[in-house]
Amino acid sequence: MAITLSASAANHVSQFLAKRGKGLGIRLGVKTSGCSGMAYKLEFVDSAIEDDITFESHGVTVFTDAKSLAYLDGTELDYTKEGLNEGFKFNNPNVKNECGCGESFNV
Repeated sequence: MAITLSASAANHVSQFLAKRGKGLGIRLGVKTSGCSGMAYKLEFVDSAIEDDITFESHGVTVFTDAKSLAYLDGTELDYTKEGLNEGFKFNNPNVKNECGCGESFNV
């Protein structure tokens, strides 16, 4: 069981944490939302929660909870730049389909 970051995503997160001046890493999770049922959550972590599950990837600590890990196991978080668009992309092998807007998914 694991969640990983691409080198590009890890570099982007590390730079952002350095600019922020604080933070232990990032938290990835899922929430019920959108037209397909589930949506991703991504936030910076300033303090750990007792039940957190952590992974280390390219020097960045990734935090998640057990419920989210069931949906995110095997996921790689990437950071891509395509033309004028740039941002994080979840490469999740558990996704069966996504909505047309790309904001939600189901497994």
